[in-house]
This record gives sequence, structure tokens and C-alpha cells, in this order.
Amino acid sequence: MVALDEPLPYIGVTPFQLVSALIILILGYIVAKILVSLFKKSMRKTKLSPLVIEFLGRFLAILLYIIVIIVGLGAVGISVSPLILGISAVIGLILGFGLQDTLTNLAAGVWIAALRPIDLGEVVEVSGQVGKVSGIGLMSTELMTPDNRLITIPNKLIWGSIIVNYTRMPTRRVDVDIGVAYGTDLDLAIKLAMDLMRNHSKVLDDPEPSVVIAALADSSINLQLRAWAKTEDYWDVKGDLTKGIYELYTKEGIEIPFPQLDVHMKNE
Repeated sequence: MVALDEPLPYIGVTPFQLVSALIILILGYIVAKILVSLFKKSMRKTKLSPLVIEFLGRFLAILLYIIVIIVGLGAVGISVSPLILGISAVIGLILGFGLQDTLTNLAAGVWIAALRPIDLGEVVEVSGQVGKVSGIGLMSTELMTPDNRLITIPNKLIWGSIIVNYTRMPTRRVDVDIGVAYGTDLDLAIKLAMDLMRNHSKVLDDPEPSVVIAALADSSINLQLRAWAKTEDYWDVKGDLTKGIYELYTKEGIEIPFPQLDVHMKNE
């Protein structure tokens, strides 16, 4: 039977040291999770945004995990001081040769958390991607798409690109395009569209809805319905108006043209 204080063959570590290190890692992980949870809970009582709190929480968690690992290594007899010096030297070397992008992402993450061009739960378009902001980390930001895809974008791409925030403002304008045939009574077509918007319960009275002639196209006169709605009602209003204007024009006999291609076959 091997004594707890006798080194194991080949590794030179006693069973007591291994058990101690394992206990330290397990307890350290649990304590770190508790501390991060308490930190986030206390930060929620402040005026900081959830985005900033999540960013600081992840930074604190990484720092605590590193400390736990160093303490665990010290429990098995590994000298911590040389380890810290070695890690510092490696970090310095890496920083000197290849962490420019990492530092850029880190700095961009700080600016995003501080200035808040985006926030948790907002729907944004950035770097050609559209989704709801689900989290921001030290190096990247996560977007959840409407079809439940998780997109991770480096922070430097977000900070260095144009950001379109679809849900920051309380109201949005709903645009619905529709074409009518040349020769159509435009006054009637516009009146029907205005009545449709005014009678919709989710269309706001202020700003007032309007209809504009957007273009004189090749085969149609293009009209655009412009109605204002609360941001959360945007898609409901757009769907209702698109369906409603088609059904209304069809009922009133207003022609909605579409491109056609006539093919003539010649017999030889």
C-alpha cells in the first residue's frame, strides 16, 4: 500500500498533493462561479447596462480561473514564482510578435461596452450580418439570427464598420412598395392605400401615414406606402399592409402589373 506522503513513481508527486490539487481546482472553480455571480448581482444594482456587466463578469471569471490553476499547480509542488515569470515572458513574446489583432479586439470590446452603439437584446446589422445581440466578450460579440444561428464577430470588425440598430428607437417607419398599371386612377389608388393605413390599429397617427409615387417604371407606376408604428409592431404592420393592399386593389379592380416575356416560335 502506497503512503499518502510517498512520491508516486515517475511523476514524483505524492497522492496527498494530487488530492489537494484536485480539491483546490474543484473548490476554486465553485468559488469563482459564486464570486462572479455575486459580482454580477451587485453590478445590476448600479446604473451600468447589462452589456457592461456581462463584459466585466467574463473578464473577472477568466482572471479567477487563472489564479485557481496557478494555486492548483503550486499544490503539487510546482514552484509558482518561476511559472508566473515564465508566463509573463511568453505573454511578452507573443505580444511582440502576433497579438496586434487580439489587442485590437480587446480595445474595441472596451469601447463597445463603454459607448454602447449596441446593447443586449437589440437587433442590429453589422459586418453584413443581422441578428439580436446575445453577448459581448473580451474578443468577440455574439448575434442570434431569426433562424436561431449563433454568429460570432470579432470586436474589431464591429467597431470598424457601420452599425445599423433596428430596435434602439421606439418607433420605425414601415415602407410597403406596390406597382399599379399605367392608366390607373392614381387619386383612387392613393386614397385606398391611405384608408388602409389609417384604419390599422397599430399604425400611429403621428407622424401621419403617407403615400408617395416612388418611380415611373417600365411597366408600372410604383407607389410606396409609408406608415409609422412602434418598433415592436414593425413586422406585424408590414405584413398586414402588404397583404391588405394587394387584396384591396384586387377587389377594386386596380391592376398590379408584373414583368412578362412573350416568346414567338417561328416555323420554317
